[in-house]
Amino acid sequence: MITKIIDENSVSCIPEDSDDLIILRRVIKKGDKIIGETVRVVKQEKDFARPDKGERVKIRLSLEVEKISLDSVLDRMRVGGIIKESNNESVPHGSHHSFIIKIDQPFNLLKKKWTSVEKKLVTASDHNLTFILIAIDTSDCGIGKLKGTHMHIIPNIYSGSSGKQYKSNFKIENFFEEISKALVPVVKANYQLVVFGPGETKKKFVNFLAKTQIGQNHEIKMIEGIDSSGEDGIHIFTKSKSMKEIISNSKLAKVSDIIDQVMFLANKKSRKFTMGLEETRKANEYGAIDSLIFSEKAIQSHDEQEIINFLNDVEAKGSMVYSVDATTDAGLRVTGLGGIISILRFAVEAS
Repeated sequence: MITKIIDENSVSCIPEDSDDLIILRRVIKKGDKIIGETVRVVKQEKDFARPDKGERVKIRLSLEVEKISLDSVLDRMRVGGIIKESNNESVPHGSHHSFIIKIDQPFNLLKKKWTSVEKKLVTASDHNLTFILIAIDTSDCGIGKLKGTHMHIIPNIYSGSSGKQYKSNFKIENFFEEISKALVPVVKANYQLVVFGPGETKKKFVNFLAKTQIGQNHEIKMIEGIDSSGEDGIHIFTKSKSMKEIISNSKLAKVSDIIDQVMFLANKKSRKFTMGLEETRKANEYGAIDSLIFSEKAIQSHDEQEIINFLNDVEAKGSMVYSVDATTDAGLRVTGLGGIISILRFAVEAS
């Protein structure tokens, strides 16, 4: 998330992925103010205008928050509240409005008082490393953007090398050129590129990329041992040991390590871990949680606000809290374990 502190009460925010929306869901509370651009239906005052017909216009307003809800399927959050100010005379102050917060949409968040957890959540989210994963072979190439624990995969690019018309005049450089063009809008400053796949194609592509603007401005790592290309190759990489070694400082590597620790503790029949909300809630009452991971299942299966309050309470006690989603194997594993797991500082007696 891109954030800028305006003053001691206001922060400018631009969410960059679904993980950022969950962070904002944990930060925005009833009584806060959202200031930003939105679309509202305004009744027309013109002659002959239908009384039931309104015009959708873009307005800038200040909204006092009453209700917040996530829409994880559509990657957006709905904030309902009362309009306090607007730049359109046709919009009555005191009326209700739903402000939709979407990825890449800027807005300002104003609070009377920020808690230490809220400040930490908003500022710490800037430090996620972003990796561009490239799984390439002569036939196809998959490109994935991994930021935090969220993976966005671009549709596979196919070379056409197996087609009859390409058998005699196929040029791998043309395929590489097409891939590098697809990378231009995706790759930004400080992103790291990781290239893998079967055979020698990856090495040829890294050499090709090194001569381009992207290659000269970004670190490129090539790894062996992933013998699949395309989208399949990207998913295989995120489950591999290579992933933990290459992107060891990433959020996904940390989360994968915690999940592995939970499975190890479960096999040892240790009590220094929890699975599911009730077990984890009890451990939190004792201040026993060291690290907690939750998936969207935890929010979807229980009262949303109750889970948000619980997560913030866990973090306020000095625990590390991570969110995951179904775009990665880690997210699917946590969902399969009840949507919420934790590692404990000490064992909590079963009731």
